[in-house]
Formats: sequence, C-alpha cells, structure tokens
Amino acid sequence: MTLVQTLGAFVAGLDMGRIPAEVQEKARACLLNGYGIALGCHPTPYAPVARAAAIAMDGERPDGATMLGDGRKTSIPGALLANSALFHGRAQEDTCGAAHFGTIMIPLLTALIESRGLPESQLLPALVAGYEVGGLFESTYGPITTPGGLRASPLYGALAAAAAAARLMGLDADRCAAALANAAAFTGGNLQCFTDGTDEWRYQVGMAARNGLAAVELARAGSRSAPGAFEGKAGFARAYARSDCDVAALEKRIGTDWSVMRVTFKPFPVCAFNQTPVTGALQLREKIAGRPLKRVAVRMNPFETGYAGMDAKGPFDSISGTLMSIPFCIALTLLRGTPSMAAMTTYTDAEVNALTDRIDLISDESIAILSCVIEAELADGTQIVQDQRMTVVDFSYDRATVSSLIRRIGDETGVPSQAYDRLEAFADDPVRAGIGQVLQAFAALPRAAG
Repeated sequence: MTLVQTLGAFVAGLDMGRIPAEVQEKARACLLNGYGIALGCHPTPYAPVARAAAIAMDGERPDGATMLGDGRKTSIPGALLANSALFHGRAQEDTCGAAHFGTIMIPLLTALIESRGLPESQLLPALVAGYEVGGLFESTYGPITTPGGLRASPLYGALAAAAAAARLMGLDADRCAAALANAAAFTGGNLQCFTDGTDEWRYQVGMAARNGLAAVELARAGSRSAPGAFEGKAGFARAYARSDCDVAALEKRIGTDWSVMRVTFKPFPVCAFNQTPVTGALQLREKIAGRPLKRVAVRMNPFETGYAGMDAKGPFDSISGTLMSIPFCIALTLLRGTPSMAAMTTYTDAEVNALTDRIDLISDESIAILSCVIEAELADGTQIVQDQRMTVVDFSYDRATVSSLIRRIGDETGVPSQAYDRLEAFADDPVRAGIGQVLQAFAALPRAAG
C-alpha cells in the first residue's frame, strides 16, 4: 500500500474504541478551546470582512450553515470562510507545531453537522483524525517548509480538513485515501503577510477548510486520485519539502504517536512563538521593578527567530505586525504588563516603540523551541537574566484550565457566561448536548455588522 492508502484506512477505521482515553480528553479540550476563543473574537474585524465576501459570492442560504456570531446562513464554503476568520480573530487559537488546525477543522465539522445533519457521535473521531493526519506531516516537514516561506496552517490544514470531513461523512478507506490525495494536490499558502503586517493569514485557514471539503466531495463523487500523492516523484514531500518521504517511518507513527497530544493553547493574544517570551518578560518585569532599561537581548531558537515577522521592530500599523514581533511583545510586556488586544493595537506608544528599537533578537541553536533567554541591561549597568525554559507540556492545558482561559477572555470582551456553559456541556458530551448548544452560544453574542 502507498502512504495515502494507509492513511485512508486509518481515517476510515478510527472510532472512539481505538482512541485512548487521554487522547479523547485532549480532543475535548481542543474543542472547548476552539469554540471558546472564537466567542472572545467577536469584536475583531476579520469575520465581518469574510462574511461580506461570503454573502457576495454565495448569498444567504436558509438551508445552509450559520455564520457564527452573525446569525445569517450561507453556503457551507461561505460559512467556513467566515467562521474560520472568527476563530482566528485574536490569534489565540490552538497550535500543533506551527499549525492552527482547530481554526480549520472545528468550523468545518460544525457546519457539516448543522447543515447536513451528520451525527455528533462522529465529531470527536473526525477531529482526532484531522489532528493526526495534519500533525503527522507538520511535524515531519514543517521544519523544512516553514523556513522556506510556506505557512503550516494552510499547507497541512487542508490535509487535516480532508481527513476530518471524510471521517465525519463516513467515507470508506478508498474514498478517504482519494480525499487526502486531492487535498495534497490543492494545498498551499505563504508567509509574506506576516512580513508586511497584512491580513491574508486570517483567511488562509478558511480557504484550507474549503479546499479540504472540496477534496472530500470530489472523492465522494468518484474522483481518481494519485496513489503516490505523498511519496511520488512529484508528490507532496518532494514538491513542498524537497525531501524524500520515509513511508515506513510515517506509517509507524500514525495512530501511535498521537499528534493531538502535542497541541498547545495560548494564554496571550500573540503568536505561538511569542507565548514564552511574554511569559518570561512578565517574570523579568517583576525583577526589574520599574527601573529604567538600557538594552535587552533575546536568545531563541533559529526556527522561531527566522519565522516571518518575528524580528520586526516597526513602525507598526496593524496587529498582524505587533503580535508577530518578538521585540514589540517583550517591550510591551516589560513596560505595560500582560498584553491585551487594546495594548497590541496601540501603535503610537512612544515608550514601547523606543524600547522595541533597543531589543535585539539573537538566534541560538542551543535554545530549544518554546524557550528563550532574555538578557536585560539596566540604565545603571545592572544585568538581569530571565532564562525561560518551557515545553509543550507548559501550554497543554486540561479542560479546567481552558475553561478559565476562555472565560477570562469573555470577561474582557463582554461574552455572557451562559455561552460558556453551553460550550462546556457540548464538549463534555456532543451527542447529548447537540450542535444546537453551540449555535445558541454564538447567538448570545452581540451582533456584528457585515
């Protein structure tokens, strides 16, 4: 069998009985985090843009899928564009390596269950299938493709979306394989938007969901799809990673090295790679105790320092620029404390901007990913070092911690507490609660224009 055939069989055969209890529980945490963060994104401007585009393309569809936080229905692809932009609005979604699969799969599965009446009982297996397929390829090839300018979320997210939708629809192994092969042929997305501080990345996740859905629908309709989609001479591995594909190694990992277990959550509305620098800067802020700073050096792994936009010092005019910038995020935290959306969108804070210019980013291969060393020199010559070593475990929250996180954001953004009650009931038991609980949670939000 080829790799896509092995993965097709895995996706088709995945059920709750084959998923370890701890993996099921992590999937529930991912589900709660995805919906809960999306509730707190309702004031952000990206979903209204996507909603307007969706309505312009497909119009309102009474039998379609709901644009969450808006209430109107449109086509499923239109709802995916709108809802993924909502889920991505704070940049505080879950992260699997460098990919944000929750923003892609959860809106997709929600729309399919709502509009087609597909069973909630298959939601968790479908979600896990997507994390496993997308995560398998992201962890293998992301260290190559990301430095090359390809964004992990759309590149690997289309694969995750295809796996999730194929599993939810109950496709057999052959058709699941075809769906994954199609997705491998349709995927892509670059990182230039982070360098320029623009918004394309907000909409890439919705496009990945749409491409994954199209891949599945074509497979369901009988498409002939490449058996060598991943390891072939012109397949995914060689085309995107310029690498050979170790089929045996990948087959050994699928369904045993559970990718969902390395999914992390974000305590702050900044890039995943800035979570540790902000954590360290909060600790350093306490040590500095308001004394003036002369310069700051930040040592981090080259994979993170080389990511588009991470070394930017401004001037900034968008949150797409500030949330990526390591110097800005550290400067803001040292001077103003825990970053908020309001602070991240204040581009004219002269003190923060001046300190940002005095923060130097240093690539250091001895520093592991998700760790950093912040070296501060005070105006009086005192040196203070914050050695912040963190791992996936530090950001892999249980459901109780996720609940606290999303409710804290809800307090900041005016989300009714009852909305979170509904989401928690659904994450605990999707079958008993029903997708209506999710729809009602988002219906409780203030309606946004567009």
